[in-house]
Amino acid sequence: MADQLARAEEFEKKAEKKLSGWGLFGSKYEDAADLFDKAANSFKLAKSWDKAGSTYLKLANCHLKLESKHEASQAYVDAAHCYKKTNINEAISCLDHAVNLLCDIGRLSMAARYLKEIAELYESEQNIEQGVVYYEKSADFYQNEEVTTSANQCKQKVAQFAAQLEHYQKSIEIYEEIARQSLNNNLLKYGVKGHLLNAGICQLCKGDVVAINNALEKYQELDPTFSGTREYRLLADIASAVDEEDVAKFTDVVKEFDSMTPLLMFSVA
Repeated sequence: MADQLARAEEFEKKAEKKLSGWGLFGSKYEDAADLFDKAANSFKLAKSWDKAGSTYLKLANCHLKLESKHEASQAYVDAAHCYKKTNINEAISCLDHAVNLLCDIGRLSMAARYLKEIAELYESEQNIEQGVVYYEKSADFYQNEEVTTSANQCKQKVAQFAAQLEHYQKSIEIYEEIARQSLNNNLLKYGVKGHLLNAGICQLCKGDVVAINNALEKYQELDPTFSGTREYRLLADIASAVDEEDVAKFTDVVKEFDSMTPLLMFSVA
């Protein structure tokens, strides 16, 4: 490790010297970029994550001087992955820079990927509000690129967190929208009953039995096969138990369903 650290510092010193010198047609930035890349890799091997991150930022600046936005975005991503081990806020900042550059060059699928990564970092820090913001952005980008499965995964995260924040109507609308879209996709329609179940659970959380019964009618119209599923029976039986204020029935219904299919509410398939 000590050897790698010494190598890294030597590469960095040579890169800085290149930048302070004179170069023809931007060649000094190309030479410095190559040296910063080697330095950053050596810092990584030495597990000097902050130094690796800061060196990747220097590499990104060289690529920007060369007007190579794609390479600069990758350097910001590499910096972020180093900072993830030591400084989450710095990692998020680097990913944000990468996203902006990728948007400039029309690489929206890659931008969506890193927006999702930012959302996951906020989630790991228990910053649910910011996590929701970035999951929504990522979903929009994926939707624009017609990457439906990834878009739905992000939307389900938004719905999950909205429910945790007791924004039940927002969750309901998202789950119902995903269910509608999934019905027309052979790869996704198997998950429709799960989305409608989650929407129904959110309806129940609102405490309005009339609303859940109306919703069940709507879900049958949306997907005629839904009324034959265990998910439909669970929602109908829970609504009945709530209406009758029968705690024992409610408990039995949930326990029976859970014994055959673990009731992972608001799970992301």
